[in-house]
Amino acid sequence: MKVDIVTIFPTFFDVLDVSLLGKAAATKLVDVAIHDLRDATTDVHKSVDDTPYGGGAGMVMKPEPWGVTLDGLLGDDSILLVPSPAGVVFSQDMARELAAGSHLVFACGRYEGIDSRVVEHYQQTHRVIEVSLGDYVLNGGEVAVLAILEATLRLIPGFVGNPESLVEESHEAGLLEYPSYTKPRSWRGLDVPEVLLGGNHEAIRQWRYERSLERTKRARPDLLED
Repeated sequence: MKVDIVTIFPTFFDVLDVSLLGKAAATKLVDVAIHDLRDATTDVHKSVDDTPYGGGAGMVMKPEPWGVTLDGLLGDDSILLVPSPAGVVFSQDMARELAAGSHLVFACGRYEGIDSRVVEHYQQTHRVIEVSLGDYVLNGGEVAVLAILEATLRLIPGFVGNPESLVEESHEAGLLEYPSYTKPRSWRGLDVPEVLLGGNHEAIRQWRYERSLERTKRARPDLLED
């Protein structure tokens, strides 16, 4: 998969060189490129923002540098993702859908966001997804992009060493994942549930399902409604 990220803070994504993301890039499973939006500016100050029409607080990112940059990145098979608190909420289903793609382009907004004409323009020729992590506001799109990449790239075949570890995770079956335990059997007065020690796989499966259901009812009852 090819991934292009446009931002005014390129060093924010140095973290992509570590952990499984770094290994995936090193083995060419994923090709990630970071682009500085300021490279597309023409003034001496490399300005990427201006005051909003209609007044109001804050600044809005200008469309010109975005147009120049995105024109050079987007192809026929590209999906443009624009993190925004006004977007659709990111989900495991969306992560699976994106993982099946071949080219993702992320546009990291800042300040009061990107001039809306950028999205309107590229919607005419490409698939554009304005996406939100949830009902809160971040300073910019970079943190959201990292979360979306982490959730998406790990679903690409070969990214995770043991693909079976993806099957029983939270949200994969519509429920939150069951509690997990390891050695020692007893820690600070808390014991591992006996059912996990007996080797009865059907009893373990049933126990895990019941704990998943209980956890989902307690923390995310909305998932059961869906």
